[in-house]
Amino acid sequence: MSDSWIDVALESAILPGDYRVVETDDTTIAVVNVSGKFFAIEDVCTHDGEELTGGPIENDQIVCPRHGARFCLRTGAALTAPAYEPVRTFPIRVAHGMVQVLPE
Repeated sequence: MSDSWIDVALESAILPGDYRVVETDDTTIAVVNVSGKFFAIEDVCTHDGEELTGGPIENDQIVCPRHGARFCLRTGAALTAPAYEPVRTFPIRVAHGMVQVLPE
């Protein structure tokens, strides 16, 4: 795992229910604000390999915009078919007002 935190956006720039996407060398990470708490997951549906962002965020879940699979933003767990495998999650923090993610 990398030990370098990546700046995503100012905390005030990601409103509750909104997200930002950050690209690393080999991973696309979605950072989502759920009622003021931030979560970071890999931005890929484990069912079809396409991005999850663009789908609705409902409570602590993101819904795949193509086939409706739901994933828990807190744990990465696949909650409904057609996805059965979880998505990766990443450590996240707010430092000096900046949301940061720690990629693997």
